[in-house]
Amino acid sequence: MVANNLPPPADAINLVQNCGIAKFRLYEPHPEIMSLNSSQLVSIATRNEDLLQLASSPDFAKDWISTNYVPYENILDIIVGNEVIPGENAQYVLPAMRNIRAALDQTSKPEVKVTTTISSAALTNTYPPSQSTFTSDSVDILTDIVQFIHTLPPGYQLSLYVHIYPYFAYASDPDHVSLDFALFQATQPGIQDGNLTYWNLFDAMFDSFVWAFEKIGGGDIGLTVGESGWPSAGNGNFTTPQLASTYITNLYEHYMKNTGSPKSPNGYGDVYVFSLFNENQKPDGIEQNWGLFYPNMQPVYNTPLCS
Repeated sequence: MVANNLPPPADAINLVQNCGIAKFRLYEPHPEIMSLNSSQLVSIATRNEDLLQLASSPDFAKDWISTNYVPYENILDIIVGNEVIPGENAQYVLPAMRNIRAALDQTSKPEVKVTTTISSAALTNTYPPSQSTFTSDSVDILTDIVQFIHTLPPGYQLSLYVHIYPYFAYASDPDHVSLDFALFQATQPGIQDGNLTYWNLFDAMFDSFVWAFEKIGGGDIGLTVGESGWPSAGNGNFTTPQLASTYITNLYEHYMKNTGSPKSPNGYGDVYVFSLFNENQKPDGIEQNWGLFYPNMQPVYNTPLCS
């Protein structure tokens, strides 16, 4: 929604409904969209700018819940911050999660889950996936979050959101990362990790998170892919509508097989595609070109998500 030319919220909701998209994610509360939404599940996030207050003030957290959660239906998750671990605001994530959880427990509908998002910047030693660990400036915070999750009643235990972008791995090192491996099109394994065989980069990146969480006692915690996608323009031949279409189509087909990853064969949690619209107020280049749709609601490329 970092754009000044998007369609009215009612039209965007109709687009989501007509495409049969069951769930979507907002990066901050948007009362008009949340009021209009009547059938889709929606995950809402706190703004990163609010983390300090949410962490330090139970009253602020209570007011946030009263304003942004209690009046609405169909809220699936509350996401505390976006990709702030590691970083200067990382220390506020867990206290904010605790305060929001406490505020929810004082409402008449406390069942919603409270989570956060983690990018691959929190990982190191990711090749092969079994060697993956969290970085030195992430590991203690994430260990504490895992311990917090384990204190919750079973019905409130949650999935953490992880962001997985094979595009960035490919674009930063095309000499060593195969395009076919990044696009789910490899005809031979790209990584052999002990007895685990990887035919695509998405699974390898997902399992890097799985291994890293296992090493801090979080092997039982579910992971939701909170973002994945491929930009359709902005970086020459690395970003074309055809490549974006191929990636999203193959990701969809891979997910629908429900075979999961080599390390997690029981399947993933949800996978969210980033993003619905191109955003003209993002920085020039690829950041403006992640959308499935142009702001006029015409598709940027063909996908099975909306035919």
